[in-house]
Amino acid sequence: MLDKKITHRPTITYRPMRPTDLQALQQIHAGLFPIRYELEFFLNVVNGHGIVSWAAVDISGCDDRMDRLVGFVTTRLVPAKESEIADSLRYDSSRSEKTLVYILTLGVVEAYRNLRIATTLVQEVIKYASSIPTCRGVYLHVIDYNNPAILFYRKMLFKLVRRLPSFYYIQGRHFDSYLFVYYLNGGQSTCSPLGMVAAVAAVAAYLKGLVASLASVLRKSSKPGRSRKRADSKDTGSLLCTQEGDSGLV
Repeated sequence: MLDKKITHRPTITYRPMRPTDLQALQQIHAGLFPIRYELEFFLNVVNGHGIVSWAAVDISGCDDRMDRLVGFVTTRLVPAKESEIADSLRYDSSRSEKTLVYILTLGVVEAYRNLRIATTLVQEVIKYASSIPTCRGVYLHVIDYNNPAILFYRKMLFKLVRRLPSFYYIQGRHFDSYLFVYYLNGGQSTCSPLGMVAAVAAVAAYLKGLVASLASVLRKSSKPGRSRKRADSKDTGSLLCTQEGDSGLV
C-alpha cells in the first residue's frame, strides 16, 4: 500500500469514503502517523458516522482492484463556540449557532505525492464548508516541526492564528502546535502578532533546513566518484499527513 514509487501513469478521481476502504485506510494511517487509531475511528470514517471524508483513488487498473486508495481527508463539523478559534471569529453568537469544519486527518501515499492530490482534497473540504450557511471556517493543527505542511497550508491561504505550546505529547516528548484557519462565509480574524511571528519562524526554519540539505548534496557531489544530483529531481520525503490526537497533526 505504501509503495515508494509507481511505474504507471495514474488516473486519480475523488469520492466519499466507502466501507470497502476500511482495510486500506487503516494500513495507510499506520504507515503515515505515529499515533495509532482505534477501530471505531475508521468505522466512523467509512460509514460516515459524524465524520465527512473524501478519498483519492487511482482507477488506472494497476492491479486487480477497480480503484486503489492513495489519499484521504477526514473532517468533522463542530460548534464554533466550542473551538479554539472562537475568539478570532467575528459573528453575533446570539443570532444563530455558527459552525466550523475541523480537519482530522489528511494523508497521501508517498508514491502519489507531487500530483496535487492533497491540494484537491483540501479544496473539496473548503467547497463543502462553503456550502454550509452557518460555517465560518475550516481549521486544523500542525505540529511545529513540519515545515512543508506549514508552507502548504499558507499556500492554500490558511491563516496562522496562534502557536500552542506543548500541544502534542508523542513518544515521551512535547511538541508545539500551530493553529491554522481558512475563514469563509463572513468569518474574519483579528490581527494576531503571534501568528505573524510564528509564520516568520516557520519559514525561517524551513529555509534553514533547505540550506542544510543543499549543502549536504553539494558535499556529496564534490567527492570523487560521486555524480552530481540532477537539478530537476524531487524529494518525495515527508510532505503531508494530519492526524487526530484529539486534534489534527500535520
